[in-house]
Amino acid sequence: MQKINSYLFYSGLIFIVLAVFFWINYDANKNNNHYAITGKAADGIMAAEKSKPADKIQIFLFHATQRCSSCIAIGKYAKETVDQKFPEELKSGKIEFREINIDLPENKELATKFKATGSALFINPIFDGQDHIKDDTRVWQLVSNEQRFISYLSNKLHGMLGGEVSAQEK
Repeated sequence: MQKINSYLFYSGLIFIVLAVFFWINYDANKNNNHYAITGKAADGIMAAEKSKPADKIQIFLFHATQRCSSCIAIGKYAKETVDQKFPEELKSGKIEFREINIDLPENKELATKFKATGSALFINPIFDGQDHIKDDTRVWQLVSNEQRFISYLSNKLHGMLGGEVSAQEK
């Protein structure tokens, strides 16, 4: 009897762990796709992004008051990238970089517009006055390597500005 109870306990535990795992992955995929655009609209946006430079690029790091070391590092690396690689665009206003605390009441409207609920780096290339907001989740994979992070973000921004992108880190 004790053996059967033990099997039932561990089977139930495994079921719960798997259920939580699948729920987290489903929720993450659902959240990453809430900016997905399909069909002709997506083709038009992709063509516009490739054929002409963005009028303006907003780079917003959303975070809560309490921040982990990865969130702090992403903010630091993103700011370094913009400051070092795009000083003229930053000065002219073509690129805007901001860190935004979503816990502050004055930032609620902006967080709602970007659908930011926690730590996230959003890049919004603006073409003809139209926002193209995207949550850049790739930066979380690069947080442990500052040079790759800077190369990746720099290439991404150069591409949006109509410049050449190196094949090093796309």
